[in-house]
Amino acid sequence: MEFTRMSLSKCVLLVGLATAQAAAVSCGEGVAEADGTERATRVPAGLAEFFTPPEKYRFDFGSFRSPLLFADGARVRTPADWQRRRAEIHLSWHQFMGPWPPLIEKPRVEMVNTTRRGNVSQQQLRIEIALGGEMVDALLLVPEGEAPGGKRPAVLVVYYDAETGVGLGAPLRDYGWQLARRGFVTLSIGKPNAKIDLKTTNQPRTEPYLGPVGKPVRVQPLSALAYAAANAHTVLAQRPEVQPDRIGIVGHSFGGKWAMFASCLYDKFACAVWSDPGIVFDERDRRKQNPSGSVNYWDVWYLGFELGAVADPKAAGPFRKLPTEGQPRTGAYKSLVESGHDLVELHALMAPRPFLISGGTADLPERWPALNQAIAVNALLGYNDRVAMTRRDGHSPTEQANEQVYRFFEGWLNPPN
Repeated sequence: MEFTRMSLSKCVLLVGLATAQAAAVSCGEGVAEADGTERATRVPAGLAEFFTPPEKYRFDFGSFRSPLLFADGARVRTPADWQRRRAEIHLSWHQFMGPWPPLIEKPRVEMVNTTRRGNVSQQQLRIEIALGGEMVDALLLVPEGEAPGGKRPAVLVVYYDAETGVGLGAPLRDYGWQLARRGFVTLSIGKPNAKIDLKTTNQPRTEPYLGPVGKPVRVQPLSALAYAAANAHTVLAQRPEVQPDRIGIVGHSFGGKWAMFASCLYDKFACAVWSDPGIVFDERDRRKQNPSGSVNYWDVWYLGFELGAVADPKAAGPFRKLPTEGQPRTGAYKSLVESGHDLVELHALMAPRPFLISGGTADLPERWPALNQAIAVNALLGYNDRVAMTRRDGHSPTEQANEQVYRFFEGWLNPPN
């Protein structure tokens, strides 16, 4: 008999959870044994409850098209099938958003200055990571002293500006600073057009990034940011003090969207945290309950740009109305939505790498049906406990939510004892 979209995912999930055996692939806790023998999952301390959907959503897969269906409707049955389906998803999204140019093999790194902050060295850099070889301002934090094994895990922090990630901007978004204090090397970057100004920190950087100014846009802005993050990963991986296979990424809100697209589209990120980005396309009017964290992928600085037009950030316009209010969809967003695609396909590209959603008002527990799709893909590959979501009140991060983020990275990126 033929499975429905929901029953296919549920069947895979049930079978996978019952027979979870580690596949011979590289993942967050290291490389699986060459003979494929089972390895224990290392759930980060204190986070086990967040890797299981609430009972209400345990086997709810929503109305999403399963990522375990090929474009022609054929079912993914084996890990080998999944690799072909994974490549299909990857290709189709790049076709919608505009293909990336080749990644930069050895990005240029220019030192601006170095300062000391306690036992952490802060380096202000200019790094060649963006489209067209644009140089981007960045702040690198390196803990002093010898690391166990000689190298340290690392995390890339993405946000509107580089300063915030190192604790020199809006509060409770200082992931880079807090992780550096815990022994991680961290690299904090902002939009390619956000220059570092340490004299006027905590000022909003409102000018959108659309691509190199004055040139035709060939890649949707959100995908262009993901491209920059992929090259920033290379900057970190080529650092002598960094263990290149233990690099994660984190971002909040705008940065959460950025971190999600980067980690899903570039599989060298070992794990990821997305703080309240809006993990699915959602055209419901949520502005009254969440005025500071819109799920607005239709905006031109995300996926709504009409490719071929010239990048002019001063003419990008304000936040657009919801499509349900009569604002027509545009760009890749229009094509993706109207052809039945959703972000669950990108989530699936993470498998079997672990990811955590630090959920607030944009990502409530009602998002679990979307995450169950990623859980099903992991189950097919023989993995569980790779998808987690925490919950807080409000869109802004809290100390408790951030502590969960740090524990996640400590659990997945620190070498096993």
